[in-house]
Amino acid sequence: MSVPAAPDVPLLRLRGVTKSYGTGDALLQALRGVDLEVREGEFVAIMGPSGSGKSTAMNILGCLDVPTTGSYEFRGIAVEKLSRNQRALLRRHCLGFVFQGYNLLARTSALENVELPLLYRGETTAARHAQARAALEAVGLGDRVRHTPAELSGGQQQRVAIARAMVTQPDVLLADEPTGNLDTQRSGEIMQIIAALNRDRGITVLMVTHEPDMAAYAHRVIRFVDGRVDSDERRP
Repeated sequence: MSVPAAPDVPLLRLRGVTKSYGTGDALLQALRGVDLEVREGEFVAIMGPSGSGKSTAMNILGCLDVPTTGSYEFRGIAVEKLSRNQRALLRRHCLGFVFQGYNLLARTSALENVELPLLYRGETTAARHAQARAALEAVGLGDRVRHTPAELSGGQQQRVAIARAMVTQPDVLLADEPTGNLDTQRSGEIMQIIAALNRDRGITVLMVTHEPDMAAYAHRVIRFVDGRVDSDERRP
């Protein structure tokens, strides 16, 4: 799936996005009219207290959910109008995901974990091996390709998860609390890798975090409160 770039169109755009769950007395409004634009090459940190809507917004931006009302555009294409299969193709070819819990297959080597997105794309065995090895080398794990998650530290497991996210060369990396399970030193190492992907490869980064020290790596910090964008600060 190829999504062509349109002139002067944001990479990602939310317009009047709301998201509700349940009905009647059980109705929960997670998002209450969010307007947001992200340009190609930005590094954006999304912050806010629990229940502020930041994770819901991230799920919509990652094509894991659709708005109740409003519009989400990816390179000018209305994502909510795509079929489920089309959204899956968009995720597969344009988006990479890193989660707090790593989400690695326990009995599978680092190399095989990183190969998974390429398997779904139908790449040949030789191509998968070569690209996965290159991705692991890029995150400093070229000597750990045969190790399973149990044989790796938490920081190393998150490096594998980053390699898996970047192996498809995505347009956007969505990171949900990527340092939440790590100590300060390992958190800094992971953030340096993510910042380098943004700086050196031009990958747009959207990162949910509770930690100001991690948000300081971003060019822009958006804060959610009660389902709305409360502030949008651009850093020098």
